[in-house]
Amino acid sequence: MKQVLSSSSALLFGVLLLMVGNGLQGSLLGVRAGLEGFSTFHISIIMSGYFAGFLGGSRTTPWMIRRVGHVRVFAALASFISAALILFPVVTHPVAWTVLRVVLGFCFSGVYVTAESWLNNASTNEVRGKALSAYMVVQMVGIVVAQAILSQGDPSGWVLFIIPSVLVSVSFAPILLSVTPTPPFETSKPMTLKRLYKVSPLGCVGMFFMGGVFAAQMGMAAVYATQAGFTLGQISTFIAVIYIGAVMLQLPIGWISDRMDRRVVILVVAFVGATSALAGVVFGSSLTVVLIAAFMTGGMANPLYSLLIAHTNDYLDPDDMAASSGGLIFINGIGAVGGPVVAGYLMGMMGPNGYWVLQAVLMFLVAGYAAYRTTRRAAIPIEETSHYVTVLPSTSPVASEVAQEVAIELAEADDPSTGGETGSITPSV
Repeated sequence: MKQVLSSSSALLFGVLLLMVGNGLQGSLLGVRAGLEGFSTFHISIIMSGYFAGFLGGSRTTPWMIRRVGHVRVFAALASFISAALILFPVVTHPVAWTVLRVVLGFCFSGVYVTAESWLNNASTNEVRGKALSAYMVVQMVGIVVAQAILSQGDPSGWVLFIIPSVLVSVSFAPILLSVTPTPPFETSKPMTLKRLYKVSPLGCVGMFFMGGVFAAQMGMAAVYATQAGFTLGQISTFIAVIYIGAVMLQLPIGWISDRMDRRVVILVVAFVGATSALAGVVFGSSLTVVLIAAFMTGGMANPLYSLLIAHTNDYLDPDDMAASSGGLIFINGIGAVGGPVVAGYLMGMMGPNGYWVLQAVLMFLVAGYAAYRTTRRAAIPIEETSHYVTVLPSTSPVASEVAQEVAIELAEADDPSTGGETGSITPSV
């Protein structure tokens, strides 16, 4: 890990600042939109804009990088992010905010693609798994720190919009002034969705449903907490707990999934997440129960993303794993675009509980489909399955492909014919 930090410390620090800025704006907008009197439906459209932009950015940025290079793409997109963040309090209209959220989603996606390319280039095969883990941890820490900043500010003023703009602007320096050379940019040709579905129906269906869950958690959590009458400090704590759960439960779930039928793990994890969301509905008047429900839904939903990728890899040759990541991310992105809109509709119909109802329904659907798939084909022997590697839904296709490379390296390390030894590469920390 020391080697990772010494070679990529500037990049990781820059990403930390980016994530604090991104996490702060996402939560702040949910609170500020309520103060501005926007309807729940309008807020849901605004929040959905980010995921639409993110999906478009992940498809467009590779072309931009090949055309003008990493440095120019990173600087240009980060500049747009900084400017957009300042404009939110200037033009307080749902249409303007939706456009700005689309811009933010597009630009953050492009920035992540660029940063992750640099991180991958700076990592050797021996430490790539640890570098990916450090990147994931930095992302989560940034989002949690953002909630602490939100709790100390005034969402009705300007300062909380200026802070993320400054943080994003400052993040340029450690990344662009780093001595790390600009990497060559290559991405795998995506696998067709038809072939991907044929290989892993559960992976595709699960990714679509989970896209809606992630979007609700990332886009509508602050809206829910505001409607539920939480104080600003309680809103910040509620959002932070979601991501803390995501970090703390990744490793135990991943360890279990490498030792039994992964479809059963997906079924159980999705079922636990769904019942936790139902607890938020039934006991929504208790802040303690709501925080536990947030911890558990976040702690179940994020590992499910990695579980579905690992399950899909179980049915792929190593040469096809990287190609599958683009298709899975696209499917997840389509689900994410609609997630806030459906959540907003349900919250408009039944109040704050609609936030929990959407997550419960979607995760019950994942659990039910996983149960169905266990009846359609036999389980793969444990020794022939791929490895679980942590991937977050907030990452770009580059990080997903890096995770696939780590999974392949782990498989090769376990293969006696290659002379490797089990566990020679650490997928997470």
